[in-house]
Amino acid sequence: MASVTYKKVTKKFGDFTALNELDIEIQDKEFLVLVGPSGCGKTTALRCLAGLEEVTAGEVLIGDQVVNDIAPKDRDIAMVFQSYALYPHMTVFDNMAFGLKLRRVPKDQIKTRVEEAAKTLGIEHLLKRRPRELSGGQRQRVAVGRAIVREPKVFLFDEPLSNLDAKLRVQTRAEISRLHQRLQTTFIYVTHDQTEAMTMASRIAVMNKGLLQQLDTPQKLYDEPANLFVAGFIGSPAMNFFTARIKKDGQNLFVDTDDFAVKIPDHKLKVYEPLAGKEVIFGIRPEDIHNPEFAPPGIHAAPVEAKVDVTELMGNEIFLYMISGKNNFVARVDPRTRFKIEEKRQLFFNMDNFHIFDVSADAENPPAVR
Repeated sequence: MASVTYKKVTKKFGDFTALNELDIEIQDKEFLVLVGPSGCGKTTALRCLAGLEEVTAGEVLIGDQVVNDIAPKDRDIAMVFQSYALYPHMTVFDNMAFGLKLRRVPKDQIKTRVEEAAKTLGIEHLLKRRPRELSGGQRQRVAVGRAIVREPKVFLFDEPLSNLDAKLRVQTRAEISRLHQRLQTTFIYVTHDQTEAMTMASRIAVMNKGLLQQLDTPQKLYDEPANLFVAGFIGSPAMNFFTARIKKDGQNLFVDTDDFAVKIPDHKLKVYEPLAGKEVIFGIRPEDIHNPEFAPPGIHAAPVEAKVDVTELMGNEIFLYMISGKNNFVARVDPRTRFKIEEKRQLFFNMDNFHIFDVSADAENPPAVR
């Protein structure tokens, strides 16, 4: 059991900066997910912790110990890779026991640890098989089991579900979450899939271009994204964004996109009055855009007229792809909705749940205004 700390960790490959002064404190027994697009630095951060990459600057700590100069085998971590990395000529038992044999653990302890780990993962009946005789999900469980028998301080997972089909991914991520609860050990998990991050993590570190964008609980990231990047990355379908201007009319404030204008509720006027006359990015999630017929009661609903471009029936909901002038957006509406393609319909924007990003503060990645 151990905490993990990145202190101003920088990693450069030549002139390319993969990590730029990364600062993260991961608590003992926490399930932290590093998430971001390809090339954001999340796997590099994991490899620096594992000792597979040497940091250019800064310190990596496991517990209170700086491990920069400690060999990977002595860091007391176990890593589960995307590729499983199983030995094809060995049985499941031997694959799981291999690391313990190298450490000269007594045979009776090896047998006990492997059998306990196999039972935990539900693969005790597979111990005599070889990897070629296993399904993808079973191979993944063997790879996890090989890590468990090590009884490490920290588990590292590098996109372990990306080779599985959609149904098996859902099942396996639930198994990994249950495993974390059972083992009560520090888990650090890398993925580009924000759905995995939202469903598994106790906290999420969102990264982009080697920089930490925001570190918080899944719900906090969803409700209060720090900037435009986090807002667009967390949530599926992604948040809708509109280039707009804050306009004042008497005592009222409006978000004006040129194609439509929506009124800001009175209780939010103090927050956004300083932006009057300024260009901003207006953001609203698809689930906060409603068919007026089925809109939740009591919301501050702003009507917006748009043309139906595409409809996607999902069974429990419908995705509407709408066009309003130069603006396209997605609405996630009640499955009883019966809109037809090409017709103009009115939708309600829930103005209790919208986001404003200040372009003047940072044109490339505007911060949220709250």
